[in-house]
Amino acid sequence: MDHVAIMKKSWGLTEKILTWEKKIESRWYKMKYAPWDKIQPDDTLYFKDSGAPVTLKAKAEKILQIFPLSPQKIQNLLDEYGGDDGIKPEQIQTFFQRFQDKNYCILIFLKEVEAIEPFEINKSGFWALSAWISIDNINTIKKHT
Repeated sequence: MDHVAIMKKSWGLTEKILTWEKKIESRWYKMKYAPWDKIQPDDTLYFKDSGAPVTLKAKAEKILQIFPLSPQKIQNLLDEYGGDDGIKPEQIQTFFQRFQDKNYCILIFLKEVEAIEPFEINKSGFWALSAWISIDNINTIKKHT
């Protein structure tokens, strides 16, 4: 399966993935959303900043799905995996505040990260504000120029 992860541009996460400052992609949710129960090891992930084309590709190495979360479990996850998720030690408390009311966490360990020829996708048929799209084949939403 292929996945498109849409990243908040202002956070600079795609650059951190490319330089290996970020080796884990995490998603924190109140309710179950993709890629929960949709992503498997060796699935292909494509990354794009919001409002920009897809520029990176990686493979999923390992997936951890954590439920239910508690404030202590969230703190433990941030302490253990925050660095590999691209979070600096001085940012841990900020992220704890952001995630403290979440119920679900998915950690996707990345491998084979590479920059690719940028391409646009067609998000019609997906929720306009989707931050994650799971599809059988990227070519079904890839805009061909």
